[in-house]
Amino acid sequence: MESAMDLELYGGTLTQWLAAIAISAGLVMLVRMAKPLIIRRLEKVSQHTRVAIDDAVVQALRSTRTLLITLVAIDVGSRALSLPPNTQKIVDGVATIALFLQVGIWLSALLQFWLQRTETKARATNPGAATSLAAVGFVGRIVLWSLVLLLILDNLGINITTLVAGLGIGGIAVALAVQNILGDLFASLSIVIDKPFVVGDFIIVDDYMGSVEHIGLKTTRIRSLGGEQIIFSNSDLLKTRVRNYKRMLERRVVFKFGLTYDTPPETLEKVPGIVRRIIEAQDKARFERSHFFAFGESSLDFETIFWMKTPDYNVYMDVQQAVNLALMRELAALEVQFAFPTRTLHTLEPLRLEARVPANGREEQGPPQERPRTTDEPPGKH
Repeated sequence: MESAMDLELYGGTLTQWLAAIAISAGLVMLVRMAKPLIIRRLEKVSQHTRVAIDDAVVQALRSTRTLLITLVAIDVGSRALSLPPNTQKIVDGVATIALFLQVGIWLSALLQFWLQRTETKARATNPGAATSLAAVGFVGRIVLWSLVLLLILDNLGINITTLVAGLGIGGIAVALAVQNILGDLFASLSIVIDKPFVVGDFIIVDDYMGSVEHIGLKTTRIRSLGGEQIIFSNSDLLKTRVRNYKRMLERRVVFKFGLTYDTPPETLEKVPGIVRRIIEAQDKARFERSHFFAFGESSLDFETIFWMKTPDYNVYMDVQQAVNLALMRELAALEVQFAFPTRTLHTLEPLRLEARVPANGREEQGPPQERPRTTDEPPGKH
């Protein structure tokens, strides 16, 4: 008489089914128990090592999905059974998808770990590299999951050659449809690689100026001096001229002032030396030259050039203010005045005023009166 354990169920006896379930459950339990143990062990090791590989493995293990591992374990356990070919093929296909998805998740976690580690280092040493991580991560994930998808399809028996060719044609059509977006994307990669500016730089684009706050895949955002946020398309930024003031090592300053025309030449000769002494007294300024260079309409014009040893604009304004105040004091001590727009009118002949006696008998001054002409006199004769 046949025992209950020998009863034939779908693809195997009860004994075989119990064995398959035990194998699958054992694999799942093994993974669930081993995962925290391995993570704790690697965390202790990472505290005493400088290499980052153990930290990367820890982050990858944390991303392990129990559901995907269970699907793979079910496929392993099904080997103890004699399932129909179609059923076994479905189980194998589901396990293949789960396995490649789990591998993709592990690789994505490793990529994310690398991006975070690189960003931490970049923000301390090279802010330009930090701005490139968003674009690199985006492209890296697209490539990774595209490969995972192709591997899944290939292992499921699908001919991916035709699919790849179709995707190529479809990709061209999509590229034509979203060419503006792709243009901004590649412009973003160009900004990331060439680094004309990075986050934190103060730039001027046409008539707009501000500090770079964010460099994205499509747009770059700038915080203006007025406080509002200005958003530029990345492709537009590459088509225009950008002035980056953060890259300045020194700031060249040119300023002019004018003195009145009644200033004696002997005093004018002293002014460049006074300006030089004032500028050289500033620690963060380097004097270049100062000259009496032009006769203006209402002033004797001087031009002075000096260099700021730091590009900081606030420091420059402090130095310029100190120079201006010191120059006013020095010139005031010489009794020299700064010129302001004036105009002097010279007449060829003095203006003559004739006395007029009105009806009330009082004498008034006024412009000369024209004598009445008679009809016999031609115009212009008096």
